[in-house]
Amino acid sequence: MRILLTGGAGYIATHTIVELCNAGHDVTVVDNFCNSQPAALKRVARIIGREVPYYEADVADSAAMERIFSENTFDAVIHFAGLKAVGESVHQPLRYYRNNLDATLTLCETMAKHGCKRLVFSSSATVYGVPDEVPLREDMFCKGCTNPYGWTKYMIEKILMGIAEADPDWSVVLLRYFNPIGAHESGLIGENPNGIPNNLMPYITQVAAGHLEKLSVFGNDYETPDGTGVRDYIHVMDLAAGHVAACDYAGCHSGCEIFNLGTGIGYSVMDIINTFERVNHIPIPYVIAPRRDGDVAACYADPTKAKEVLGWQAKRSLEDMCRDAWHWQSLNPDGYSDKQ
Repeated sequence: MRILLTGGAGYIATHTIVELCNAGHDVTVVDNFCNSQPAALKRVARIIGREVPYYEADVADSAAMERIFSENTFDAVIHFAGLKAVGESVHQPLRYYRNNLDATLTLCETMAKHGCKRLVFSSSATVYGVPDEVPLREDMFCKGCTNPYGWTKYMIEKILMGIAEADPDWSVVLLRYFNPIGAHESGLIGENPNGIPNNLMPYITQVAAGHLEKLSVFGNDYETPDGTGVRDYIHVMDLAAGHVAACDYAGCHSGCEIFNLGTGIGYSVMDIINTFERVNHIPIPYVIAPRRDGDVAACYADPTKAKEVLGWQAKRSLEDMCRDAWHWQSLNPDGYSDKQ
C-alpha cells in the first residue's frame, strides 16, 4: 500500500516507517517539525536503505494537504500528527484543542475529497480516564479524561467513529497506545524529547547520561506491590508492528474498530528503574516526590482483541526496552544533532 504518515518524523512514527517499509509498503511523510526534526528521517533512510519522501507542512493547512493529495495517490493514512504533552495541555488547552482537532478535520476532509478512506489513528489509553478496574478492555466505558490532551484523543475518536458510521466506504482503526519506550536496535532512531522529558524512560536515560541529576518518583504510597505507579510499557518496535497489522486490517474491512496496543503486563516505576540498572549496569539516583494530580495507581491493557483480530502481540521484554533505550541515548547524547 501507499501510505501517508502525518507527523511522520516523530518517535513512534519513525519506527513505524521502518516496519512498514520492511513489510513492502511505500511511505510518504508530512510533518511541520514542531516536535521533531528532519534528521530523524535521514536516520530512517540509513536503516531502510532509501530516502523517505516528505513534505514540510501543517496537517491543519488545507491548501498544503490539498497539494499533497493532488501530487500523490494514497491507499491509507496513519494519523500521528498532534501535540502530545499532558502537562503542557493543562496549561495550554486552547492550543491543544485547536491544533489536534483542526488537523484531524482537515485531514479527513481532504481524504474524503480524494477518495482515500482508510485511516489508522494514533490514539491513547488516556481516553479510558480513571479506570474502575484493570486490565483495560476496548469495550469498557470511558469515564472521562483527566487532561486536555486526553480529551482531544477522545474527541477525535468520536469524530472518526461518526465518519465511519455515516459512510460505509470508510475503514477506521483506532489504536489506543499504552506506554511506548525503547528504540530501534541500531541506535539510529529513538525518543528525542524537547527540553526536560515528560516521560519516565527518557528521563531515566538522561539521568544515566549525566544530563539530569536525579529522577523524581511521583508517589510511593499507591496500592501496588511496591507503592509506585504501575503502567503497561511496550517496546516502540512492537508498537510499530501493530501499525502494520492495523493497516493490513483497514485494507480489507469497513467500519471502525478499536484496539489496545500494550503487553498486558503492569510494571511499576521501581521495576523500570531496577531493570534499567541491572541491564545497563548504571545506577539511577532518585527521590520520592508527592503524587501528581490525575495519576492513577495502575493502568495496563488487555491486548487480547489485537491478538485475535489483528494477529499481533508484543514480543520484546522489559530488558529489551531498557537496553535499547540506553543504546540510543548513549550513541546520541544530544539526540538528533547535526551529525547524521
